[in-house]
Amino acid sequence: MATNRTPARKCVGCGEMKDRTLLIRVTKNALGEIRADFSGKADGRGAYICKNPACLQTARKRKGFERAFSGKIPEEVFLALEAACAGETAGKPEKE
Repeated sequence: MATNRTPARKCVGCGEMKDRTLLIRVTKNALGEIRADFSGKADGRGAYICKNPACLQTARKRKGFERAFSGKIPEEVFLALEAACAGETAGKPEKE
């Protein structure tokens, strides 16, 4: 009997393979619009990022999304991702 496996995706920031449900998807649709896809079901080419603010900064510095989509990423996308990452880490205690 075959076992169900969860799809893994590679983060454009840290490069680690993680479960798709642990990542945030950014899509580029057929019209060339790039936006954050928090549902994970939007049409278009997707790139994934961890819900970690440090990982987002690494992806931004290394231009991970620009390479994935072969173009410039609007500032609104980064602002939405930063807000999502901040919301994920807001209630969690820092590791010592």
